Amino acid sequence: MNTISKAFARKLLEVGAVKLQPNNPFTWASGWKSPIYTDNRRVLSYPELRTMVKLALTHMVLESFPEAEAVAGVATGAIAQGALVADELNLPYVYVRPKPKDHGMGNQIEGELRAGSRVVVVEDLISTGGSSLKAVDALRRAGFDVVGMVASYTYGFPVAEEAFRAADVKLLTISDYEHVVAEAIATGFISSDDEALLRQWRQNPSEWGK
Repeated sequence: MNTISKAFARKLLEVGAVKLQPNNPFTWASGWKSPIYTDNRRVLSYPELRTMVKLALTHMVLESFPEAEAVAGVATGAIAQGALVADELNLPYVYVRPKPKDHGMGNQIEGELRAGSRVVVVEDLISTGGSSLKAVDALRRAGFDVVGMVASYTYGFPVAEEAFRAADVKLLTISDYEHVVAEAIATGFISSDDEALLRQWRQNPSEWGK
């Protein structure tokens, strides 16, 4: 296992960013039912963990997207993480709303970048990939060149992987579902019954719980 992926997965469990409710499933924005929920926003409340995420995401940008001239965070979950990365890289920053505001200036992209800037997108969590790729589409329609995306965590669903391929967006993440499950087992956070349930859900998440 990747060391940083393992360490981050364990930290998510330690700070309660991962919730398990097999008998009272969560409902995602996509409508999917899930026995597990990951809230990366809790990371912001823990300085040491916040710094870990900031530096890990920054390292990925420097290593894989050195051509990036600006950073864009996806609202709302990655607004803060994107700003942290942009500050560390000393690059201009914007964030992207799910849709244009219905008042004021009607902006979808908040902030200002040089026309045609090469932008790396920062996201906190990837599930189906829909909201993340809407942000990419908004940036491209505004004339920016999206060079890739970095995120804290992904569930690694095939539907998301296919969507990123189709959109021609390279995605890199600090950790993922497999690492979280493995660490949850190793630390006694879940039982063998829970593990079986999570594996079952992972095989067909869109139909689970119906």
